[in-house]
Amino acid sequence: MNELKISRRIFSALAIAMVAGLALPVSAQTTKFSDIGWPESANEKVSAKSIAWLKEKGWWPMQVAFQPPWSGQNTIMLVMDKTGLLTKRGVDAKFQAFPSGPAINEVIISGRFQFGNGGNFPFTSLFDKGVPVKSIAIINVNLMHAMLVPLDSPIKSINDFKNRKEPATIGLVTGSSAEFYVQSAFKSHGIVIGKDVILKNMPPGEQMAMPKGIDAVVPWDPTPTIMVKERKNARIINDSFPYNIYGSSFFVRQEVIDNAPDVVQAFTDAVVEASLWIRKNPDAAVKAMQEDPNLKNFSPQILRQQIDAYNNLYKPTYLHPLPQFWGKANETTYEWLFDNKRIQTKANAATYAGAVDSRFMDRTFAKLGWSTPKIPPFLTASWNAPLDKVPYPTYSTPLNTSKPQQFPEKGDLTKDWSFDGKMFKP
Repeated sequence: MNELKISRRIFSALAIAMVAGLALPVSAQTTKFSDIGWPESANEKVSAKSIAWLKEKGWWPMQVAFQPPWSGQNTIMLVMDKTGLLTKRGVDAKFQAFPSGPAINEVIISGRFQFGNGGNFPFTSLFDKGVPVKSIAIINVNLMHAMLVPLDSPIKSINDFKNRKEPATIGLVTGSSAEFYVQSAFKSHGIVIGKDVILKNMPPGEQMAMPKGIDAVVPWDPTPTIMVKERKNARIINDSFPYNIYGSSFFVRQEVIDNAPDVVQAFTDAVVEASLWIRKNPDAAVKAMQEDPNLKNFSPQILRQQIDAYNNLYKPTYLHPLPQFWGKANETTYEWLFDNKRIQTKANAATYAGAVDSRFMDRTFAKLGWSTPKIPPFLTASWNAPLDKVPYPTYSTPLNTSKPQQFPEKGDLTKDWSFDGKMFKP
């Protein structure tokens, strides 16, 4: 009888709490998480209405464009596809690799593809042309661009290019972020293009061979890492990090946001879940990458190094598109693009912020109980350098940081969160 009275009292207390909107005991409201930290209750299926609209547009299955072998893009896209993260949300999607940002832009502009990845140059070109797209995530940050010379080169630093009798020839992809880095670095060091150095257009594959007659090449990862660690045919004399804080956007056409927002939310959730999956299963992620024909010539060691550098190094909150920060970080890029007639309209931080829709990532973070950072996790709270002046003071990059950042730390959570069977509290 006493046990019955106690049970009734507990039931009555719970009922009163529910009516009054009070917090229930932890045991009554604990969220169940998968071993990779995804809440099991957060796998909402997209609506039949959204699917019907997409089918009517001829956009079903959804088409996603990405650029291999860029690890931050490639790995997340492959994991989203191969582990069925979109399928379980009711989304039918096809992923296709393209060789460059401009090639991705072409299929996005045509409407044949609805989601895509782009570095700061290609994404800027899209909103400069008035293409209706919005960035919903930052998938790759701090992609290393590096200046490399042959092992036997007398050039020891970037300053050795100054006041030469004969100009040095620099191989790079003209019109790319590598060119922006080089122009910014040379300007900072008083090196005159056309007098001290000559820029020669050269694809990354040719740069990797470190051809004779070239004084230096300027590729982006994984090419520099392969040259230094595997081919051992070059050494790094300078890198892009002091001259450009780099972030690559994952974006979607505005029509999908307007007419099928739950599909956009499904993609945003899947991006974050894929990132968590990679953190928990880096070796399995390497195997997934090895199955991609675009990566068949890459060793598992390089693939793992790229995963560690561009997926697992920073706190997963780096994925948030942070409109104000990335707008400011890209202002020097916009100025350069406009001055060199690469874009028609001068852009600024507000222009970029208008091309971002952070509502979807905000919702994803809310589901996980993650706090939205004010600045990306690769910058310390005390880092307050003006983003329109280079070179920047040192910050955490794949070149100077090897130990993954601890997550979560104090302030990273708004509620309990579990990863790999361990429960973390705010």
